[in-house]
Amino acid sequence: MAKQLARELINAGVHFGHGVSRWNPKMAPFIFAKRGNIHVIDVKETLKGILIAKKLLAEIVSNGGDVVFVGTKRQAQKAVEAAANRCGMHYVSERWLGGMLTNFRTVRSRLQRLEQLESMEQDGTMESESKKQASRFKREMRKIRTNLEGVRKMARLPGVIVVVDARKEYLALREARKLNIPTVGVLDTDSDPDTVDVAIPANDDSIRAIEIILSELADAVAIGKTMVSVRQPETPLRPRRVRSRRSALARADGGESPAVATLGEETGEGEEVPGPEENVPPQAAEQPPAGT
Repeated sequence: MAKQLARELINAGVHFGHGVSRWNPKMAPFIFAKRGNIHVIDVKETLKGILIAKKLLAEIVSNGGDVVFVGTKRQAQKAVEAAANRCGMHYVSERWLGGMLTNFRTVRSRLQRLEQLESMEQDGTMESESKKQASRFKREMRKIRTNLEGVRKMARLPGVIVVVDARKEYLALREARKLNIPTVGVLDTDSDPDTVDVAIPANDDSIRAIEIILSELADAVAIGKTMVSVRQPETPLRPRRVRSRRSALARADGGESPAVATLGEETGEGEEVPGPEENVPPQAAEQPPAGT
C-alpha cells in the first residue's frame, strides 16, 4: 500500500520543490537532490510525515478532539473542503480571521449573529426593513457565511490543526502554538518545519498532491471516529494537548492508542517503499516544476 501511495504522489508531482534560491535551509533533511535550479523533495520523507500525521490525528480524534483543515490558497481550497466534509470535521478555506482561536468567543458571537440574520430572512423580517437596511443585512450575512461557514459547528477549540502551506497560514499556526494545539503542515521547500509539530514535505502548489495527502489524513480521522464509537462509556473523552513538536512525534510514533494500532494495519506500516533513486523520474529535469 505504501508503494502504491508513493507512485500516486510521484505521478502527482509531489516531489517538485521551489527554486534553489527560494529554499529554507531548515528543509535540508527533507530534500533528496537538486535538478537544475529546482530542489527535489524526498518522497520517503513525505510518506513518513503522512504516516506520523495519520497516527496523531487518529489518536486525538479517538480521544474526543476535533480537527480543523486550513487551506486558503487557491490550489488547496477545494481539497480542504472535500477532506473536511468527507470526515465530518471543520475547515477554513477562504480567509483565516485573526483571533479565530485565541478570541474564540467573538467568533462564536459572529456565528450567533449569522443565525439571527438567517432567521430574519426566513420569517420575512428582513424584507420588512427598508431596501438599504435589508441590503446591509444581506451583505453582512454573506460576509460571515463566507468566512465562518466551515467552522459553524465548532463549539470548542480543536484538538489539532492541519494546514496547507505553512508560510501562508502563519496566523493559524501562531495561534495554535499559543494555545498548545498540535499542528500538522504540508510544507514546500521554502517553509520552516519548526512552525509545525508534524511536517509533511510536499509540493504545496500541486492540486492533485494536496488532494491525495488530505484524503489520507481524512481516512485517519475516520478511523479515530470509529474508535470513539467503540470506546467504553466510562472513559472520559478529553483531547490530549501536545506541547511541542518532539512530544507530538513521540506520541505518534509510540502507538499508544487502539486507533494507532488499527491505523498501522490499514496503512501497511513496515512495507518497503520506493527508494530515493525512484523518487525522481528521468524526465524530471525536463518537466515544468509545479512548485515554482
